[in-house]
Amino acid sequence: MNSHTKLLRMVFMGMMIALGVVISPILRVEGMCPMAHLINITCAVMLGPLEAFICAFLIGIIRMALMGIPPLALTGAIFGAALSGLLYRASKGKIAFACLGEVIGTGIIGAIVSYPVMALLWGRSGLTWMFYVPSFIAGTLIGGSIAFILLTVLQKNGALKNIQQKLGVNIHGRLK
Repeated sequence: MNSHTKLLRMVFMGMMIALGVVISPILRVEGMCPMAHLINITCAVMLGPLEAFICAFLIGIIRMALMGIPPLALTGAIFGAALSGLLYRASKGKIAFACLGEVIGTGIIGAIVSYPVMALLWGRSGLTWMFYVPSFIAGTLIGGSIAFILLTVLQKNGALKNIQQKLGVNIHGRLK
């Protein structure tokens, strides 16, 4: 990968992190942040699973530091972002699988991991291990639907392939 492509990838990731922090308060209630899932899936498709994980992690850290968001900002994003990218690659570029990865990774895995984090580390009482599952799945379905529509439109008009090529990712999501 040449230096121009690396720079484009860093700029794109920086823009996605900034966008993720700025739009995260939209439709946000505790345990549900649909716009984060839009960003996770978009990063997974445009950059890959590792970069999507890093982007979700950095957005979560910034949201926790600047907005006082609990650790749900991390547990509710990183698993879905990584699994979204992995399923997108495994399916050879099917957007629906990227969305499914976000729903499973965040809606189920992230929600279950959130229980011990919030109960033991954050001191929340009255929680069960399934407490966050309904709201996390609802959030991923909302954000995933928006991402699916956006990415499908980009795919149909050829822009998705063009963006991926400029970022050093082929249409199946594998690095060149």
